[in-house]
Formats: sequence, structure tokens, C-alpha cells
Amino acid sequence: MSEQRGRFIVFEGIDGAGKTTQISLLEAKLRAEGRRVMVTAEPTVSVTGGLLRDALGGISKRSACEMAAMFVLDRIFHNVNPVTGIEKMLSEGIDVICDRYYYSSLAYQGSETDFEWVAGMNLNCPEIRRPDCCIFLDLTPEQSLARIRAGRVSREIYEEESRLQAVRDKFYHVFDLLRDRDTVRVIDASGTVEEVAARVAAAVEEVLA
Repeated sequence: MSEQRGRFIVFEGIDGAGKTTQISLLEAKLRAEGRRVMVTAEPTVSVTGGLLRDALGGISKRSACEMAAMFVLDRIFHNVNPVTGIEKMLSEGIDVICDRYYYSSLAYQGSETDFEWVAGMNLNCPEIRRPDCCIFLDLTPEQSLARIRAGRVSREIYEEESRLQAVRDKFYHVFDLLRDRDTVRVIDASGTVEEVAARVAAAVEEVLA
């Protein structure tokens, strides 16, 4: 086991914010610095994760409560999986970069059902680890939809301007509630890929120092 634990970095943002691109760039940067990195995402590749992806894609219909509970189940698996789980990777000195985490549950499902219930399941579960840092790539809903239309044919159930605005507002509400608990860095994602990457790198350096 490594003497130094890895760092757990989460990326969040409304759809179209550029998470995939910025995660890839950060992974490359950290590897170039000699760090070991694992990139992961939620929903995971578990059975529950597959059911969640079907619901997000509109293939099957789930209530907000079902979605919230399924995400918690998937998130626990993500943390404690003895082969590729977040806890195992961190204990071996591997940095974990995750695309979406409990902030998304609080923002998305927390907008559609009882927020305190969703928050309690995620924040009070002993097997759901708190990240070392959350990077929130911030775009307006208008900017987000413009990117989505330019880059994708299919759209997920949350990709409508009014819903994106509600979710963005809820993300800010979540960050305000967690300001004394979690380390969150809001990054302006409206610049060029290189400009945003530089902002992300500066924020992550604080965590790695």
C-alpha cells in the first residue's frame, strides 16, 4: 500500500459544460507530472448504473425518488468495490478523477423531490467518501444548449433550458450549504479549452499542494 493516499477530484457542471474534455486534459497533466490517475464516472458500469443510464436516456421511466435512491446505491458500489473502487484506488496512492458525484444528485433529484431526504442519504452515508475537491465548470443554460446542439444528436432528459437553469441554481444552493464542509471551486467554462484548462489546473494545484 502506498504511504501517500491519492487525491479524489470530482468534476460537476450542467450538461455541455465540457467536463469530458477538461477531465481528459487534467488526467494527461497529472500523468505527465508522474502521478498515477484513474478516471471514472457516475453512473458506473454496475447493474444499477446501467438502469440509471437507461432512465437518463429516456429508455425507461423512473420517479425522482427512484433515481435518487438508485444513485446512492450506485455511489456506494463506486466507493467500496474491492477491485476498482474509489477507496481502494486512493489507498494505493492513485488519484481518482470522477465525472459527477453526489453534488449532481442534490442538484438534479434534489430539484424534483425532497431535498433534505436526498442530501441526507448522500452526505450521511459512511460509505460515500467526501471528495478532496469539486471542480464546477460553470456555463449559462444558453451556452450549454448551444454546445449540446453543436456536438450531439441525442439529448438527455434534463437538457432543456428551463430545467438546466433550475439545476444550475440548485448547484449554487448546494455549494452554499456545503461551503464549510466541502472544497468547491467554481470555474468559468465559457473560454477556450486552453483557458478553462489553465483555470482547472490552478484550482487543482491547491488541492495537491
